[in-house]
Amino acid sequence: MKLIEALQIEHADAPRGDKVCVCGLACSFTPLHLKTFVTAYLRRAFPDRAFSIKTGLYGDLAETVKRLDEQLDFALIVIEWPDLDPRLGLRTTGNWGPASLAEIVRDAQAQLLRLQSAVESLTARNVPVVICLPTLPLPPLSFCRPYEADSLQLNLRKLLDDLAVRLVNHSSVVFVSPAELDRVSAPAVRHDVRAELASGFPYHLAHADHVARLLVELAKPRLPKKGLITDLDDTLWLGILGDDGVQGISWDLDHNSQLHATYQQLLNALAEAGVMLAVASNNDLSLVREAFQRADLVLRPEHLYPVEAYRGPKSESITRILQAWNVAPDSVVFVDDNGLELAEVAAAYPEIECVLFPKKEPVAILDFFRLLRDRFGKRYIHDEDRGRVASLRQSQAFHETVHAATTLDSVLKSADGRLSFIYDKAPIDRRALELVNKTNQFNLNGKRYTEESWSSHLSRDNVWLQIADYQDRFARLGKISVITGHREGSRLTIDTWVMSCRAFSRRIEYHCLEELLDSFGANEMELMFVPTERNGPLRDFLATLTGTLPEGRVSISRDAFRGKCPPLYHQKHQQVYG
Repeated sequence: MKLIEALQIEHADAPRGDKVCVCGLACSFTPLHLKTFVTAYLRRAFPDRAFSIKTGLYGDLAETVKRLDEQLDFALIVIEWPDLDPRLGLRTTGNWGPASLAEIVRDAQAQLLRLQSAVESLTARNVPVVICLPTLPLPPLSFCRPYEADSLQLNLRKLLDDLAVRLVNHSSVVFVSPAELDRVSAPAVRHDVRAELASGFPYHLAHADHVARLLVELAKPRLPKKGLITDLDDTLWLGILGDDGVQGISWDLDHNSQLHATYQQLLNALAEAGVMLAVASNNDLSLVREAFQRADLVLRPEHLYPVEAYRGPKSESITRILQAWNVAPDSVVFVDDNGLELAEVAAAYPEIECVLFPKKEPVAILDFFRLLRDRFGKRYIHDEDRGRVASLRQSQAFHETVHAATTLDSVLKSADGRLSFIYDKAPIDRRALELVNKTNQFNLNGKRYTEESWSSHLSRDNVWLQIADYQDRFARLGKISVITGHREGSRLTIDTWVMSCRAFSRRIEYHCLEELLDSFGANEMELMFVPTERNGPLRDFLATLTGTLPEGRVSISRDAFRGKCPPLYHQKHQQVYG
């Protein structure tokens, strides 16, 4: 982003509303253009919010962080070398002699401990914190040659690394990747010495832009995609299975096809982090199954579900995959080596992100891997993530059983379904927050929360939280429903409700509401429903209770609910109260 563009965004009329988002921008140098870029990127990331940017004291980073506003929505902290010791900058005169180097290291350690304490005071208030470690070159303090990594440099970097390791264990702290910053902002052209000496702002504009963009992207990360669909020939392996045969395809160094092995390795890692993987290939299914039996295959075949290997448009295979996964197209990435195949899928599903596998461009493979990590990246991996593929297969078995059975009731009776209800608001359940932020089809009103706003919502005295955990003989689905609301006398108001699509067709939604009525002794529920582009399944469920398609909030009495509630066969396994 150019500075003129950032200034135009900064000075544009702010959205109207009661809520102003307060961002703390903590740096000990003059924030100047960094503040402008941060404001511009925040407005792009949160177009419906007005922002107030709080800065602090010049020359004392730890004290600035300590004094940040109590009502802070999130904090962005930029560390530079003078924050460790003023002698590491150009605006302060000090002793650079050999005897002073050990003293600089000691001072740096003390300053970083002060900073850690200040950051932890923010995390204690559940304020999300994004930190950028020093980005500028150290001045030539050491008596060694500039291209020798001397003890001063190594000790200072170790102190920073130790601080980062300690703080990153806090759930609300995240660090800008130095490697990513090196990739987008060349280290040799970051430092504007003229501006630092004249005004106290040490960055060239392009570098300030990159730092601001990464800070804001981490303050509001994109929701990860849910599934990856891959081609096989010249993508998962080198060669055409139908022409070259099972033994003629390769993925190793000897056949100059190691990139395909590395791709398989990455797919394994994505699957183990909860990403759904499937195959869409113009191939013979029996040959594909035979290829998957090769002992040297890097990718574990059990990670793939479903495998669509048929002749015909790949968009038709993708239609069946989306139905099996029960996800929206915009949650999916499709990888193929053939531009025509990608174009055909993109025409049928514009929301799917179609990515070309760089089979003929080995130098592009790292950018390809980086893109996939970006699309599927997440900070935490939950138990539900690790068992997602097995759960999908078992859910398919459930639906096949339902299809073959005389009635749904007969299947549910024999399913041995067990529901556990959790009413504990603290500490924050990250799986529950993840469900709220990524669930679309069974979502009461589309509300999304940051960790700080979710914590603030739950901290209210009259707000309750219900989390439902489910398993049956077909699968253990884990935590699949999250409901929050408040109680006024015998009336419950439900503010937020999401349920995983994996739980559909089991009548769990009825049991969740029944449990709330019974637990609170309520006679009436009001659900704060807002129609969205995707929450048709929840809308249809409410219609079964009221007899009409709702357009807004819905009220249901206990008696009316009882009259519409079908038989429920789940065992209430346990209740946990906080």
